[in-house]
Amino acid sequence: MLLALDVGNTHMVVGVFQEEKLLVSWRLATDPGKTEDEYGVIFLNLLETVEVSPRQIQAVVISSVVPPLLLALEKLSRKYFNREPLIVGPGVKTGMPIKYENPREVGADRIANAVAAYSLYGGPVIVVDFGTATTFCAISAEGEYLGGAIAPGIQTATEALFQRAAKLPRIELVKPPSVIGRNTVASMQAGIIYGFAGQVDAIVRRIKQEMPGVRKVVATGGLADLIARESETIDIVNHELTLQGLRLIYLRNCRG
Repeated sequence: MLLALDVGNTHMVVGVFQEEKLLVSWRLATDPGKTEDEYGVIFLNLLETVEVSPRQIQAVVISSVVPPLLLALEKLSRKYFNREPLIVGPGVKTGMPIKYENPREVGADRIANAVAAYSLYGGPVIVVDFGTATTFCAISAEGEYLGGAIAPGIQTATEALFQRAAKLPRIELVKPPSVIGRNTVASMQAGIIYGFAGQVDAIVRRIKQEMPGVRKVVATGGLADLIARESETIDIVNHELTLQGLRLIYLRNCRG
């Protein structure tokens, strides 16, 4: 079995694969203050709930945009699973040429998303990932990572609005009954949900102008479903995209 860890600024997604099948996945809060032992106990307890023992984990692959946590997870892999983890980063085989001016600047999660999207849907393909930041990635027909756009994440922007405007409350991110809000909460929900859906559509359309023939626009991330329902350009939501990309990258490296 393969243990795949996708560490974002807000959440960490943990998945267990048996061959190509994702058996189970969990979403945890990212806490750079936790030690390898604290996360080790959490992982062992999660695995126990699905009757998977540490001995069944034959490999570990990690993508992380949180450097302080990476060392703890490397130690965790060695201590609790007796495995040297594959860290997705410079020098790792992805099978995808990176056309960024500085390839080292591209987050490991974005590369994993791109690898999975191209493998599953072909290219050209656009990936929209709704995380702490909302990222847009463009992958060519030849399977090249061309670049993309980065915007504030939905929860990030919402929290900033609450913190910076004294009279605006913290709200639940749900679709309001109308775009014309009749109270403060509904007005904020309308601005955020419909505003971000419009942002996605505008950026995707501009990418399509520069990259004709796009086959799919794929959304992933915790709030992908909410925005996809209001978007005119998102074709499919795939919550497993990053984990599937990590699995593919692991296979490309372990097979030489």
